[in-house]
Amino acid sequence: MQHLRTNLFIAAWALILFAVAITAGLPGSGGLMIAAPSGLIGICMLLYAIGMREEAKPMSDIDIARWSPDAEALAPGAGGSVMYRIDTTLDSPIRTSILCGACGHIEWVDGQRPLAYSCISCGRELWEQQEEE
Repeated sequence: MQHLRTNLFIAAWALILFAVAITAGLPGSGGLMIAAPSGLIGICMLLYAIGMREEAKPMSDIDIARWSPDAEALAPGAGGSVMYRIDTTLDSPIRTSILCGACGHIEWVDGQRPLAYSCISCGRELWEQQEEE
């Protein structure tokens, strides 16, 4: 649910104010029978809302377009092979980031993943793929 925490705050304060209004407007046991449960539920809702975590905010289109992987060296793979990371955008414009695990260099390539790639920073060949027929 969106904005659950905000809605709980509003509902809790509304119940508390309702309980105060009933207490002032209907003196005696009749008003107290309505105001007491309403006020207690409002207080419980308010405490629950205060204890909730902040709602996650979605990334904007600008933040998504500016995203880049962290430039860091990766641990060697099995048998000392060089690890690498490839991220390709799904929406237009399609771009691919290639992170060389040996030196931590990031390069952006327009389009999908290339068939072969050698890191321009350290010169290591990360992959070479034969074209499928």
